[in-house]
Amino acid sequence: MSLAIVHTRAQVGLEAPPVTIEVHMSGGLPALAIVGLPEKAVSESKERVRSALINAGFEFPRCRMTVNMAPADLPKEGGRFDLAIAVGILVASAQLPATAVKDLELIGELALSGRLRAVRGVLPAALACREQGRGLLVAIDNGNEAALARGLDVYAADDLLAVTRHLTGQQELPTLQSPGVDLQAVADVADLSDVKGQLQAKRALEVAAAGGHNLLLSGVPGSGKSMLAQRLPGILPPLTEQQLLEVAAIHSVAGLISSDQLPRGRPWRAPHHSASGAALVGGGSQPRPGEVSLAHHGLLFLDELPEFSRQVLEVLREPLETGHILIARAARRTEFPARFQLVAAMNPCPCGYAGEPGNRCRCHGDQIQRYQNRISGPLLDRIDLQLRVPAPSREELLLACEAGETSAQVRARVIAASEIQLARQGQLNGTLAGRELEAHCQLVAADQHMLLDAIERLQLSARAYHRILRVARTIADLAGEAVVGQPQLLEALSYRSMPRPTG
Repeated sequence: MSLAIVHTRAQVGLEAPPVTIEVHMSGGLPALAIVGLPEKAVSESKERVRSALINAGFEFPRCRMTVNMAPADLPKEGGRFDLAIAVGILVASAQLPATAVKDLELIGELALSGRLRAVRGVLPAALACREQGRGLLVAIDNGNEAALARGLDVYAADDLLAVTRHLTGQQELPTLQSPGVDLQAVADVADLSDVKGQLQAKRALEVAAAGGHNLLLSGVPGSGKSMLAQRLPGILPPLTEQQLLEVAAIHSVAGLISSDQLPRGRPWRAPHHSASGAALVGGGSQPRPGEVSLAHHGLLFLDELPEFSRQVLEVLREPLETGHILIARAARRTEFPARFQLVAAMNPCPCGYAGEPGNRCRCHGDQIQRYQNRISGPLLDRIDLQLRVPAPSREELLLACEAGETSAQVRARVIAASEIQLARQGQLNGTLAGRELEAHCQLVAADQHMLLDAIERLQLSARAYHRILRVARTIADLAGEAVVGQPQLLEALSYRSMPRPTG
């Protein structure tokens, strides 16, 4: 009789709790039992492990084997435990030395041939493994992803035979180096200079990028709303290394990372307006991240905003305010980060031409009101910049005028302004709240009264008041001004031109 212990990790949301695989062999009829709250795919691993061991040239023990996956009250899912179970059986049957896996964790799914297959959620496991001070052995297709966790000994193997040769010292696997990631990488999008005219909208893009503000563009079809929004990623400041790891961890859990496609730059998510609430915020019996989490530290673009179900749009209110989403189930609660920047575009009415000259609009007043009321007041309050984008004039379309500023020129100003904010308060202005907002956005008495009068005339809420202050602070930072004055407040107020819902 013998006992083997192998270390691995489960995947619960963005967490990777440790799992200990205990393999015990005893006399009795040949059998393999897996206990410890395994779900169907884990229970089926006994067949994959048996075939993989035999095809790799090892002896499958003909005795009673019990595999316990501790802790017993943690649900286990997927094929990520196959490799640890197979190595545990080899150690328990004395085909491998017990000391070989003492300071190593193993994650990988086995094919019947013994080849190792990649699994989801390896990066969170690698980060947790690094904190524990152990090495990590994964499938070769997960190698670059795991190596993003700097300071961790990562080994990657093609098959079970290569794993056993490494563990016995016959042919050690090389330690993978962390792949080079360019933190200054710029999103591969079209240049801002391609947009003719639309100076105010371009300015709004710059302000939104510099302060991390949410943005809503409204205008007639063909006015360039989507064109402008799609160029926003090209002027955003770069990610820090910690932010890149957070983004990569979320995409790892969602299964969106491959060996040759690691995260690069800020994420851009653009779900269709038929998306459900669960698709946006995440869900499932084993919760997975939704679009708001996949857009963490990046952009969530919602085109044709009123075409989304109002119930779906309402689920955005909490993550816009808190920067995270909590998915509660009867068995567990899972939290995903969701510090995203919302960029939305919409038409002013169902036909799209309300307010335009020439009487092109064919919508009745109540139709327009119902259309605009699909976006609730509380959701609009959480959007810092709300801008009407006019249709370009014939001169702007036909005149071969000089090209405007490039994305690189605007991005340089955005980076300078964001560095001012980070040095002053450690965060972008779009997330300022409470005493920090009051401390960094102090106004003289005359400007305070002017802003309060404007808030009353426009019938804006206290939340909108605070967001106007944040935008004004960003405008001041772009200009290199230490204090917020009347010019910055007036420009910030000009970005609240959207009509508010009345019902």
